[in-house]
Amino acid sequence: MKRVEAIIASEKVSDLNSALKAMGVGGCTILDAKGRGKGEKPLVEAQRGTARYTAEFSVRANVVTVVQDSMVEKVIQTILDTVSTGSAGDGKIFVSAVIDTIDIGTKSRGEEAIS
Repeated sequence: MKRVEAIIASEKVSDLNSALKAMGVGGCTILDAKGRGKGEKPLVEAQRGTARYTAEFSVRANVVTVVQDSMVEKVIQTILDTVSTGSAGDGKIFVSAVIDTIDIGTKSRGEEAIS
């Protein structure tokens, strides 16, 4: 099993969630995040629109799912097809190994727990 974690633009979360559902991914966790990277910094208006400044951090979403090894490349390609605009700052995908998974409610383990 692998954990696939994608840091993406917040406005792309709904599209990605729909695409992952359509390909049969059982579930995902979505967290609000902020961070900095090479992408363009957002311009923020303050004081009723009379002052503008460049924000230190960009608002992003962190989408995490655990899938079977055979699904990893399909999930990665779906993320790329759904959220990539070809610009710096589109986000990152991280893939890591998952040693074990336990479903607390059913007490099932391993790949049964993520189905």
